[in-house]
Amino acid sequence: MIIEEQKRIRINQFLRFMEGYVPDEMLHWLRETGFFTSPASTKYHGNYEGGLFDHSFAVASELVYLTNQLNLKWNNPRSPYIVGMFHDLCKIDIYEDFIDNGKVSFRYNDKSLLKGHGDKSVIMLSQWFKLTEEEILCIRYHMGAYETDDWDKLGKSIEKYPNVLYTHTADMIASRIRGI
Repeated sequence: MIIEEQKRIRINQFLRFMEGYVPDEMLHWLRETGFFTSPASTKYHGNYEGGLFDHSFAVASELVYLTNQLNLKWNNPRSPYIVGMFHDLCKIDIYEDFIDNGKVSFRYNDKSLLKGHGDKSVIMLSQWFKLTEEEILCIRYHMGAYETDDWDKLGKSIEKYPNVLYTHTADMIASRIRGI
């Protein structure tokens, strides 16, 4: 019962924050596929039930804050919300829960058909939104130098769209400073 109550609280928080940016069909899909109950990882930030949403909400909040405080310019006003909230959408199906010594734990689910991180999130999100190039690159490179060996493309993406770097910064603030 506690889990269902936490899920309800997360969904209400999501609805208030996203200000109507998300179609009802997508909200239903997010509920059914575990966006509000999946972990963000198995051993790092957000490694608990609901950690994926908590981390995503923290990143989106930081990105909106940076946008407002630094007067960042986006090609679309929805972008900091969509990019921040769904940068890790790829994690919605990569962990499965199991009982370990009477406690719910998570492990990698090798049945997921799509692989990757940023690219997978872009592919999944493109089912629901026509993404701008800026949104695609922000999500693709949100891990910054942690995940790419394609330094040239990362650098060129940041030069063309500085919000690529701010997206990475928001992710680092949420995961490394806030621990979510």
